[in-house]
Amino acid sequence: MEVAFRPTYFGPSGIGPMIRLRSPYKLPPPWRSPPTFSRQKLQESRAPTVTDAIEIEIEASTFDFPLDQALKYLEIYREMENCRPGGAAAAVLNLQPKTTMSVAYHQLYGSHDDLFLLELDQKLFDDVLHQRVFIRGQSDEDAVLCTQSKTYAMKFVGTSNSVFLVPPSNQIILDWKPAEHNQNGCEGEVVSVLKLAPGNIELVEIAPKLDKLRSLLSKDYYRLDDVSEMEGDGMEVEKPKLYRWSDLVREVQASDDEIKAGLQAISAVEIDGCWRLVEETSMDMVLRMLLSNSVLNDWTFDALNEDEVVLALVSDGFPQVIACHCLTMFADVVDVHGGTSVWKLNEKRVCVHFARGVLREGKMRLGNFMEEWTKRVPEGMQAKFEMLEGEALTEKLGAETWIQPFRVSSLPLEPSQRFSILFSQRQRWDSKDINPYIRDLAVPGVSLEGLLLKYTRRVQTSPDAEPVFTAR
Repeated sequence: MEVAFRPTYFGPSGIGPMIRLRSPYKLPPPWRSPPTFSRQKLQESRAPTVTDAIEIEIEASTFDFPLDQALKYLEIYREMENCRPGGAAAAVLNLQPKTTMSVAYHQLYGSHDDLFLLELDQKLFDDVLHQRVFIRGQSDEDAVLCTQSKTYAMKFVGTSNSVFLVPPSNQIILDWKPAEHNQNGCEGEVVSVLKLAPGNIELVEIAPKLDKLRSLLSKDYYRLDDVSEMEGDGMEVEKPKLYRWSDLVREVQASDDEIKAGLQAISAVEIDGCWRLVEETSMDMVLRMLLSNSVLNDWTFDALNEDEVVLALVSDGFPQVIACHCLTMFADVVDVHGGTSVWKLNEKRVCVHFARGVLREGKMRLGNFMEEWTKRVPEGMQAKFEMLEGEALTEKLGAETWIQPFRVSSLPLEPSQRFSILFSQRQRWDSKDINPYIRDLAVPGVSLEGLLLKYTRRVQTSPDAEPVFTAR
């Protein structure tokens, strides 16, 4: 602590000296009303000095104090040279093996339910230290901790050992009385315990909870005819809840990078600042117009100029953002010329789109389906049955094979729920049939084989036979 003489001040009772104290400890501000002493003298050459033994200076504070209050603090700090009940944290860190230290209750000792111990490994330490982590979850959900790219479950783990929480070294008990503490047998450093921790929070990496993302955006699909219908009716329609990015990170328990990947996986698009899913029939209209323009303008599917495609679709009455979204959904960037992207239509994604349109008609004979599907795909593209992995299921009924829609994108991402739905659809699954429906499951530290082992029973009649999986 630094002590210096200050000029006199004008108080209620006259003139009196002031003492300036500078301490590495947090000090309360001086009294609002100075004491009633006056005309007391303090020579600057005789001003006392106390050097604090703890070298770590945290949140240093400087105040001017009336003489008697300053002397009170000086008395406390002098006593703390031999016994410091509120500043033992640094001493605990430097405690040597086979040595002892006294323990005392802090004056604020209690349950302190707002204080928790969080166990971290080295890869998370910097993110926490630099405040690059977020705790996400609603009141009815278990909280998760998210970094920029990963999600962690927060699990409380109790301990049978006594874990004492000691306040930082920059805290001091201002109403501590040295005489009373000496009576308790203080003969040096004393650990001042603020709380007895019953355990700590562990972080376990988990898969992002992205089912809610799809659920939120599925409440209101974007349709091309929405605006025209509202204008035609001339009536005010109650607008549904739309979600901006700030809403999604508040609602969805996943990291920012995982939410972005989830939005891309479900083909969401940002329209007027809100993230939307576009209805399939609307995207079908845009795709068909793109294919028609390609024929009219003699564009090749392997080299579509973005500016030309978007300009043509906008002139046909489609919003620019939807025109760009159509390219993102059904094509891939293959080159960039003069700042303009060149796209190539993805044959599988285009063919699967038209297959979904046929499957919306319901269960049908496989032959009839293939015939109709082949008619709908653009000329120059070939519809192949293997493109339908994760899109449809077939079954043998007598001499004929039937097909029905069963999309993996409509299934939950939580493994137990996924397997429950799979076995409600079929009691027995061949390996080649079940793999497309579990391939997208991502559980940190667990392989697909591990998921099958946990949620299914494997039946194999012979070493060479294809395995069959049933519910566990």
